[in-house]
Amino acid sequence: MGRNGNYSSKIKIEIVKRYINGESAIQLARIYRLNGKNGNITIYRWVKKYEAMGEEIFSNKPRNKRYSKELKLEAIEEYNNGEGSAEQIANKFEISSTSILRQWIKKYNSHIEIKDYDPKPEVYMTKSRKTTKKERIEIVDYCLSNKKNYKTAAIKFGVNYAQVFSWTKKYIEFGEAGLNDKRGRKKLESELTEVEKLKLEVKRLDARNKYLEMESEVLKKLEEMEREVANGSYKKRNTKR
Repeated sequence: MGRNGNYSSKIKIEIVKRYINGESAIQLARIYRLNGKNGNITIYRWVKKYEAMGEEIFSNKPRNKRYSKELKLEAIEEYNNGEGSAEQIANKFEISSTSILRQWIKKYNSHIEIKDYDPKPEVYMTKSRKTTKKERIEIVDYCLSNKKNYKTAAIKFGVNYAQVFSWTKKYIEFGEAGLNDKRGRKKLESELTEVEKLKLEVKRLDARNKYLEMESEVLKKLEEMEREVANGSYKKRNTKR
């Protein structure tokens, strides 16, 4: 037989039942020629799926299965609350693999929106519009009150998704001061963050180093000219008689 994924549902059920009846997973992996050194682990996974969902879990299902946003969030919440392992939760919600569940969890924990069937692409393509500071505070407040639902906030206030995300991030980091409109005005040094101050200092040091390098080159040339004059080897250029 071929790769583990090529086993029919009938064979998988047969292997699982033989294991449940007391046969060794290692022995069964050899008998059925499960590929790889970890064929017995594949059997353990099939058994867990079988115990959680019954024979139906092995039925042929269409690929690229879709999952609702509600199902995704429920599965993520149960995992984050320690209500089961990734494999147990994947089996419970009929998620085709633990890797898919882990991708959702990674996105969720990184504050990346979990999408459903209706992502509303127009929210992401909406042109940025001018807003007052008062509006930005209201939008951010709404977004934070709704569990950082950037998309809902963008729809409600008619702004771009990226704008809501940026304003919320700045508000969390700098408070209301982060929502000031700084276009056309250079920040005062007193308004800079520690990181911005360090970057400014680096620029100043770079500029000073360039000046010192240039000054050093000029001094070298002067010293060279003085040595030539002292040795009588220096000739004036463009001397008028």
